Amino acid sequence: MDLSQLNKTKFIPLHLVFWVAVWFFFVYFFSYNSNNANYVTWFSSFLLPITMITTYFAVYYLIPKYLLTKKYKFFILYSIYTLVFSAYFIIMATFVSFVFLSDMEFKKMPPMSRNYIFVLILVYLVVFIVSFISLLSHNFKTIAENKELQNKILETQLEIKSQELNFLKKQIHPHFLFNTLNTIYGFALKRSKDTPEIILKLSNLLDYILYQVNKPQVSLKEEILHIKEYIDLEKIRFQDTLVVYFKSDDIPNEKQIAPMLLIPFVENAFKHGNLIDGFLKIDININLREDTLHFEIKNTFLNDEIPENKEGIGLVNIKKRLNLLYKNNHQLQIDNSNNWFKANLIITNLNNH
Repeated sequence: MDLSQLNKTKFIPLHLVFWVAVWFFFVYFFSYNSNNANYVTWFSSFLLPITMITTYFAVYYLIPKYLLTKKYKFFILYSIYTLVFSAYFIIMATFVSFVFLSDMEFKKMPPMSRNYIFVLILVYLVVFIVSFISLLSHNFKTIAENKELQNKILETQLEIKSQELNFLKKQIHPHFLFNTLNTIYGFALKRSKDTPEIILKLSNLLDYILYQVNKPQVSLKEEILHIKEYIDLEKIRFQDTLVVYFKSDDIPNEKQIAPMLLIPFVENAFKHGNLIDGFLKIDININLREDTLHFEIKNTFLNDEIPENKEGIGLVNIKKRLNLLYKNNHQLQIDNSNNWFKANLIITNLNNH
């Protein structure tokens, strides 16, 4: 049995029980100060189908077709028609009962059935209560559906965000590896004695890139350590033409950051930096104040050689990653003037991501 069939099997008995309860309510109501059980029974039976038809018409036609679709003028108009037609049949039921159940003797009628207003109010009270419950149920269902939809949208956004982050990280890896492998290749051609040392340092970096980078966060201290190892690799390549000033606070072990977030800035400095007066100068300053990270890097740069706003793929991707990971908790300022290219990154609430 599928779900729709199961709902139908529950739906029909529930309605039967409800309308039987309504019929007993009618009997109880019209029995007040009356001993004419036959009249009360039949009169209640006459009113029940009128009440049922009016209720179902309101719940399954008027409300969904006009009220829920905000066609209020049509809803009011057709509701008035429904009230008029149902009132006509209620009055006819009262008249038929008066003729055939009380032998046209007003005194034989139960007191509560003598007043058309009472009878109309009773029927419309049932219609109103059922309609109200129907609207309430619809609202709860809509709220539940909206919540489910929001959850699905959130899950989709998170999945897209995760896929985009993975894509950006995959773009960073080949670029990073290409530069380092190119360095090793150059030293291998020269049969340099530094080649084994370079390979060892690269091995440590590869371990970080291939295994640690897939984690959502890594130790900030570990990220800084691999920045130092990357600088050591570049020092071997640049020899005496490289001047690096590196300063970092003593970072607690528990401080976390997204992997490969800072290294691309350093890589960008080496790739796009220029020798001025025979030297490539790079200054790096990292400090942490409570949960706020300050990362500043600058390198010598010939403004005339590279067009304004020209950025490497590493820096472009890192901006995208920052917007995804630290959207409202970071500031990145880029400046290239006076033969210096500067990047100043501030990340707040570091451990809340």
